[in-house]
Amino acid sequence: MSGDLAGFPRPVLAALAAAERLLTRRAGATVVLADPEDLGGSERSVVARARVARNPFSLPRTLVVKHYLGEPAADRPDPFHYEVASCQLFTALPADARPSPVIIAHDPAARLLVLEDLGRSSTLADKLFSPDAATAQRCLLSWARAVGRMQAATAGREGDFEALLRRQGERTRRDPITEQAAEAFTGLPGLLKEVLGVDTPLAAEHEVHETTRLLGGTRYRAFSPSETCPDNNLVTSRGVRFVDFEWGCFRDVALDAAYFRVPFPGCESSFALPPGMSEAMLEAWRNEVAAVWPDLDDPELLDERLRDAQLLWVWLCTWWLLPRIREKDTLAGPDPSRSPRISSALGGYWRRVGEQADTAGRPGTAKLAEAILTALAARFTDTPPDLPLYPAFRAAG
Repeated sequence: MSGDLAGFPRPVLAALAAAERLLTRRAGATVVLADPEDLGGSERSVVARARVARNPFSLPRTLVVKHYLGEPAADRPDPFHYEVASCQLFTALPADARPSPVIIAHDPAARLLVLEDLGRSSTLADKLFSPDAATAQRCLLSWARAVGRMQAATAGREGDFEALLRRQGERTRRDPITEQAAEAFTGLPGLLKEVLGVDTPLAAEHEVHETTRLLGGTRYRAFSPSETCPDNNLVTSRGVRFVDFEWGCFRDVALDAAYFRVPFPGCESSFALPPGMSEAMLEAWRNEVAAVWPDLDDPELLDERLRDAQLLWVWLCTWWLLPRIREKDTLAGPDPSRSPRISSALGGYWRRVGEQADTAGRPGTAKLAEAILTALAARFTDTPPDLPLYPAFRAAG
């Protein structure tokens, strides 16, 4: 590496040094990276951008390096392997259908990926928390189209993904939410009674168990990043692109399309959308997937599947969030400017799923939603009873 790097974070320098070694081995000549830029990452990984200062073969001018820290858990799938397989799957797609950065190189021993740099792009979260409602709206529609394009491009490619995983030494796994959904369906009634004093009607339990059909081998399966929170979506000149595929899997497309009705469920930055936005996003998505699944152009069939997915997500989010307000209603995430209070998030989720249940012949869910909303309002009198709009839409509203 070149340049004055004194004081630069050591994990970033270690990641770039490993990338230099990997690229040098591939090129058979020295590759030098310079001007590192820490892009954050997570507890599990370091992500950095660097300029290619010495380029013996046709490398891009800048690269992004992702370095997984530590060793994977012995009893769990390695997220590095799933990220590699996901990026390889996308790299093989035509450029106009590719939803992610191209993978340039990877090193299993170092648990390192070298990826195409999509540029200094804003994230979808940046747009949603900006004061510009028109830009936020355009970006949400672009994101919805990108989800549909990704699903249409990967339909029928589950076997390819499984083969790529086997090359990484992994067996195919189910959608990460499958086991969590089973736990939620079993455990949430008791948790609701314990924390809020709410009894769950038996009919509500039957109605949510019917949604498990989305977790099996349906004919509407495509790739999902699983974690499509706003921070993991880059707004580029070519539209929204997805990053972070540590939990990539194939699942029913309705589970991601339901995000238009339950915005980014389980994410720390889950707020409400303005009237009409969900419908516009759904239409943008449907225009992308209809050529692959023409029957999803049937409003009744699609609405039934989306209602199932919405109900499933609300039970899951409640299972994840409710234990945290046993003692105190806290923020859903660490950033007070980008996180709603948990009671507001739960109130927003159940208000909307209750409205859907009223019109969909799900009396148990409607009754449960009413009881939860009443209990939340009685216990958390000092917080908003519903999710506020994303900041970009508050002035316009």
